[in-house]
Amino acid sequence: MKIKNIVFSLFLSAFFFQGFAQKVAVGKAEKSYDRYAYVDAIDTYEKVAAKGYQDEKMFQKLGNAYYFKAELSKALKWYNQLFALYPNQEAEYFYRYSQALKSAGDYVKADQMLEQFNQKTSNDKRGILFKDNRNYLEEIKANSGRFQVVDAGVNSVFSDYGSSFLGNKLVFASARDTGGVSKKVFKWTNKSFSNLYWSEIKPDGEMGTPERFERKINSKFNESTPVFTQDGHTMYFTRNNFLEGKRGRDTNKNTLLKLYKATLDKEGQWSDVIELPFNSNNYSVAHPALSVDEKKLYFASDMPGTLGQSDLFRVKINTDGTYGEPENLGPEVNTEGRETFPFISDDNELYFASDGRPGLGGLDIFVAKIEVDESFFGIQNVGEPINSKEDDFAFLINSKNRNGFFSSNRERGKGYDDIYRFVENKKLICEQMLSGLVTDLDSGQIIVGAKISLFDSNFKPLQVALTDEKGSYSFPVDCGKMYYVRGEKDEYQTKEGSVKTKMLGGNKLFPIVLEKRMKSITVGTDLAKTLDIPIIYFDLDKSFIRKDAMFELAKVIAVMQQYPDIKIEVRSHTDSRQSSKYNEKLSDMRAKATVAWLVSNGINSVRLVGKGYGESQLVNHCSDGVKCTEEEHQANRRSEFIIVSMHQ
Repeated sequence: MKIKNIVFSLFLSAFFFQGFAQKVAVGKAEKSYDRYAYVDAIDTYEKVAAKGYQDEKMFQKLGNAYYFKAELSKALKWYNQLFALYPNQEAEYFYRYSQALKSAGDYVKADQMLEQFNQKTSNDKRGILFKDNRNYLEEIKANSGRFQVVDAGVNSVFSDYGSSFLGNKLVFASARDTGGVSKKVFKWTNKSFSNLYWSEIKPDGEMGTPERFERKINSKFNESTPVFTQDGHTMYFTRNNFLEGKRGRDTNKNTLLKLYKATLDKEGQWSDVIELPFNSNNYSVAHPALSVDEKKLYFASDMPGTLGQSDLFRVKINTDGTYGEPENLGPEVNTEGRETFPFISDDNELYFASDGRPGLGGLDIFVAKIEVDESFFGIQNVGEPINSKEDDFAFLINSKNRNGFFSSNRERGKGYDDIYRFVENKKLICEQMLSGLVTDLDSGQIIVGAKISLFDSNFKPLQVALTDEKGSYSFPVDCGKMYYVRGEKDEYQTKEGSVKTKMLGGNKLFPIVLEKRMKSITVGTDLAKTLDIPIIYFDLDKSFIRKDAMFELAKVIAVMQQYPDIKIEVRSHTDSRQSSKYNEKLSDMRAKATVAWLVSNGINSVRLVGKGYGESQLVNHCSDGVKCTEEEHQANRRSEFIIVSMHQ
């Protein structure tokens, strides 16, 4: 490693021993960092940095250590120094820097970092979501203000988080006293491991004094995030890889997280603690949640097949107590960031925490509706004050009284993480009105009485309406969904189109233009426009009919055969290149070539006249001396088919 702040060679010998000592200290810190002992790593790195030692990797790891500890405001200090001295970073550092900037409320610079992140990783969903939701702060604002939030009343000066309902009790994780003589600590934080506690939820919403959960469930390592079946007889919970007094480790000797199941026995004690079969020593599985029918278990994991740092999965719980294969919820929910702490409400909505979607900073809480086919749509940020500039997670709600709890490490909390209680005053229902005018393609006039049909994304019929006296229609629709709209009317061709509604309430306009099946023709009508014939027929300086034009000219033949009395003047035009005299001659040759082709295909020559107009009737600005593209010049090389008579 290089000592960046030594300038003069005369000082090298004086600083040699100090520099060597700093390198030794940095090496020690890196070992702590690689073991996820972030507090030890931070302590050593900061002591070295305080002596003026500047190194790119050191700033990266200092920022990362705080970032992974969810102390974004402290991570910001070191990411600021990293980008000030070494601005050319890998893409992931731009994303982490943007998250750290949000912790300080600097959304302008955070968005600038996301812009650069998106440039470096054009296929990363986090960048795509930002690109497609530039007004995400406006959407979050629209969803905000629906909750009353207070301290839950169960917090300690340590970490308290990840709660669950058990009847009239709240069961949660806490790193408060371990209850033993020897104090074990978690190397990531240098704080006590967490155990499960419970507190009575009183009728007035106040909380009882927290008590330690059953001893058979709590071990000497981390327990957290339980979930209980509705009958209260089965629980799933998260624990470090520890069962029957044995501690498991991965290939790097780290003890990861697993899911466990316990059963309430006849004596009212939790027993038969078993680990779930899809656990592994080599990846973490954590934070369980049950579907409404309790036939599926949702959880977070970084198992193989994970799209990001952690994804949400679900697994089928079979009637015989076995489990299916874990299923990734897919890119509709998961990103390259962290998706974690799922919760399924009785309204069949998925709440989860994510730092991969546009938010206020750190982990934000999002909600998605679960469809009948178990797909997800309408993912929305639940807004402030639930979400903040820091980590917000572990949301749960009682769908009947709209009371609930969530966890956060926001400012002015009592401990490292705290549990907050809330009341939802207004449910998050985003509705839009899909509406539009139906008009005639040729006249532009409104069409009254047109039948408009609305379909979902699978073409399932939803609603039907007729346009009113003003030619308008409207349907109430959900936000963030794909719909198909079909317009029908006698004498008109049916038209169909797709429309995706936004995530903000309001009015989505979708005008429909219908085209008549039979179009009226009269003297002066240009059949090229009526029959939608492309206007380009001739190559530069050529007068022969191109093969791609023959199919279109066959339309003219069909009309003249259907109406044997009409006569047509074929008008040929050129672009402005070459002289006017040359262009007039060329266009006359083109007109005669077109007439000759029509005659050779059965049209009586007395019904046709051809005339060349040269460059005298340009359709755009490309006159002599004006620089134009080849496409613009080609637009002027055209033929028109003007009806000059309809009766003999």
